[in-house]
Amino acid sequence: MSFVQVKLIEEAFTPTDKTEIVATPSWSWVDIQDVLSAEWEIGGSAMTTDAIHGLVADK
Repeated sequence: MSFVQVKLIEEAFTPTDKTEIVATPSWSWVDIQDVLSAEWEIGGSAMTTDAIHGLVADK
């Protein structure tokens, strides 16, 4: 059995997005935790809910 812990920036992903993320084999456990916006950094830059939405919009 595997355990996967996923941390997402709050309100950046819809409930449907989260459902797709946890769509794993039945023998896997998945825990999703929301992290407050701007409390996550990538390369020294704070990631916010708006930044995530901007990345998705650019696709």
